[in-house]
Amino acid sequence: MSMLTPPGMGGKYRITGAKYPRMRPPRHRRRIVLAAIAAVVALSLVCWGTVQLIDVFTADDGSKKTTTTASARESDCKPSPSPSTVAAKALPKPAQIKVNVYNATPRAGLAKTTADELKKRGFAIGKVGNAPAAFDKKIPGTGILLGAPAAADGSFTVLGAQLKGAKPQHDARKTKDVDLLLGTAFKTLNVQKDADQALATLTRPAPGRPC
Repeated sequence: MSMLTPPGMGGKYRITGAKYPRMRPPRHRRRIVLAAIAAVVALSLVCWGTVQLIDVFTADDGSKKTTTTASARESDCKPSPSPSTVAAKALPKPAQIKVNVYNATPRAGLAKTTADELKKRGFAIGKVGNAPAAFDKKIPGTGILLGAPAAADGSFTVLGAQLKGAKPQHDARKTKDVDLLLGTAFKTLNVQKDADQALATLTRPAPGRPC
């Protein structure tokens, strides 16, 4: 029986060899574990710092964008001249428009009946009769509006609302009167209610953007 055998075991269990069993892990394993934990902590700190830097630059850029957007909205909300006011100044009243009515169709009396209707609607009537030879029976459409270039945005617009399909043309006259030459396709003037509605649409202000 060996001297290392505890008493009373009768030699059944023996400890042999030159090394004793260890009851705790080697110290180098602790070092590896601690090093791994330290690496994870360091990596977390680096990631956190990177995120903070990104947030700082993003916040600066976002504030600029927000300021720009707010400025754009303020500029959109600034009061602008009302389209109705501009249109009302540009479009003359029917009483301010002198219309010469000429019949370029084979139908007799068409110029007079049309002139009478325009007079009821407030227009000032000038000459009434047959169209000049240059236009007589040579207008295939509903009619022609003939006048000085200055009449394009005023008198032509108001008179054109009374007659669908009339084509504007200019000549060298210096006066403000306008010629209405009735073409072969002309039947009658627009219903006054429709003509008034067309003019109202032209002078209606556009809806503004909500601020």
